[in-house]
Amino acid sequence: MLRKIVLTGAAGRIGTILRPELARMCKVLVSSDIADSVAGLAANETYVKADVADYGQVAALMDGAEMVLHFGAIVDEGPFEQLLGPNFIGSYNVWESAWKAGARRIVYASSIHAVGMHPRQSRIGIDAAHRPDSFYGLAKCFTEDLGRMYWEKRGLESVHLRILSCAPVKNARALGTWLSDGDMVRLAQRAIDTPTTGFAVIYGVSDNDRSPVDNSKAAFLGYRPQDNAEQFAAEILAAEGAGDPSDLSQMVHGGPFGTVELGKGGAAAAAKGNDS
Repeated sequence: MLRKIVLTGAAGRIGTILRPELARMCKVLVSSDIADSVAGLAANETYVKADVADYGQVAALMDGAEMVLHFGAIVDEGPFEQLLGPNFIGSYNVWESAWKAGARRIVYASSIHAVGMHPRQSRIGIDAAHRPDSFYGLAKCFTEDLGRMYWEKRGLESVHLRILSCAPVKNARALGTWLSDGDMVRLAQRAIDTPTTGFAVIYGVSDNDRSPVDNSKAAFLGYRPQDNAEQFAAEILAAEGAGDPSDLSQMVHGGPFGTVELGKGGAAAAAKGNDS
């Protein structure tokens, strides 16, 4: 059992899914977000309101932390200036303060949007070059590179979960990109309990017949998804009909983020559901 886990973004959908399992994996869980409070705290869980863009607030969470799960960020496209604090500087604050506190590993909620402009028909692996589809995706690229640098220069391990769509299946794209709640928990478990990881990237996706990504080079993490979106296929495909190859949002991995104007959120968030 781990000594202490710190979770940022605890009030978000994925943070809420993870909190009960994280509490079972450690003696002390410190959950944090910018919300005033969260419901259903475990007996060994403390909630601290903190803004990841504020170094002092982040550093105050880290004393004695062995593992940090960094899920706190704005989860939509937006103006660069709006994302700069929580999504870019926030990542630096987490890495720097975790390293100074002697943490062993950071598990980060990266995203398919770090490679969102790759053609969807190319089944990309974890070594695909960064091709962000938005300022939001650019922040994921920045943090992946930050994690690699802290591993290579300072020995701080990190696992970057390129989550596709952790949300109910509502469209044809999600038949490939779906990450079930159960598989999200299993993915986090393996990112935490694998003995050594160095710097690692893995796609957060269920065992979908139509998965557009390849996790074979991350097999050492031991993640074995158990759910498959194909159970929803007949209903979804009957409702949607034929696809449109002239629609860029259907032809790139980032989906609607591939067509949204840089810095413009809202519409992309509505279209994407809960992509990370």
